[in-house]
Amino acid sequence: MTEPLFAVDGLSKHFAARGGGSLPALVRVSFAILPGETLALVGESGCGKTTLARTAALLYRPDGGSVRLGGIELTALSQRALKPFRRQIQLVFQDPFGSLNPRLTVGSIVAEPLAIHRIGNAAERLAHAAALLESLGLEAADLERYPHEFSGGQRQRIAIARALVLEPKLLVADEPLSALDVSIQAQILELLRDLRRRLGLAMLFISHDLAAVDRIADRIAVMYLGRLVELAPREALFARPSHPYTQALLAALPRLGRGKRKPGTAPKGEVANPLSPPSGCPFHPRCPKAQALCAKLEPPLEAKPEAAAGRRVACHFPD
Repeated sequence: MTEPLFAVDGLSKHFAARGGGSLPALVRVSFAILPGETLALVGESGCGKTTLARTAALLYRPDGGSVRLGGIELTALSQRALKPFRRQIQLVFQDPFGSLNPRLTVGSIVAEPLAIHRIGNAAERLAHAAALLESLGLEAADLERYPHEFSGGQRQRIAIARALVLEPKLLVADEPLSALDVSIQAQILELLRDLRRRLGLAMLFISHDLAAVDRIADRIAVMYLGRLVELAPREALFARPSHPYTQALLAALPRLGRGKRKPGTAPKGEVANPLSPPSGCPFHPRCPKAQALCAKLEPPLEAKPEAAAGRRVACHFPD
């Protein structure tokens, strides 16, 4: 059996809330990513997807749980000891304009990670940056230009080049399509798919766009209120979602010839206040299948006897 490249186990993160108290942004999240695999993370806005990305990459220090890369525990390492491992986990952020320093040229932006890790001399770094930009559909002459001179899609290619320049093993792409025009989204998605094939990259792909997820993911993790509620192979999840929340998300997808959305198929009600989450299952106030047990006991994310191979569900009464 192939060993995971990257794994988090029981990952938790809290933030101090205004006026006192604690906001549980992540609650005992566990998953693993195999070498070359793409795991997609989906869920409604505010469910904790970005917090999970940044905590898994240790931009935020977790309050509990473990993060392992190649079997090595990272959470116990000092910032200095962690630095070599940061090369192997790189991020692409949602807003390509906001994530690029407007005062630096593209050459400086892409080569900067090499300088931070003291790889090569200045000429070698720029040569590496130029070759990488050309492989992503830009030109070596773009090294002397500034971010504001590019389109949104080109800026995202620059951000991807910056993430790839250190030759990471894992790419964390946090909503990399959402700030782009629809026509450009398809190009960037195809670029990510091509990079995965050519470089053997593993990827944590975070998106609210289930159509994009269907095109890129090997497995899908569904998140609700800081928790994973379903984890399954892509084909199995789209063919037969088990958790009521996953069912509602997929039922709300637009379908050709059926109008924009079936009435009554979107998740009912509002997401609970994370400062005072419901007792038991966090989804039970919105769940059409909820029973008394659901309000008393939070179900763990586990394989069910009736579930397809590789599927885990956090539900007392899954389909």
